[in-house]
Amino acid sequence: MYFEKVAAMISEKFEMPVEEVTRETNIIDDLGADSLDIVDMLMMLEEQYNLSIPDDVAQEMKTVGDVCDYIEENA
Repeated sequence: MYFEKVAAMISEKFEMPVEEVTRETNIIDDLGADSLDIVDMLMMLEEQYNLSIPDDVAQEMKTVGDVCDYIEENA
């Protein structure tokens, strides 16, 4: 449900074609995100979906699918 919007945000943030973003896309390995990129991405998602992602939960998010699952469960 949220995947398309999340994929579009990630595509824009990491300057890659949205078609290349899948639920299995690894945030660090596939997107090349560093810790600052991840914090920035999570802040954008928190603002977009009006939620708070605890640090311990954020550290467990490895893929775009993990991010989408959290949003679906908590937004």
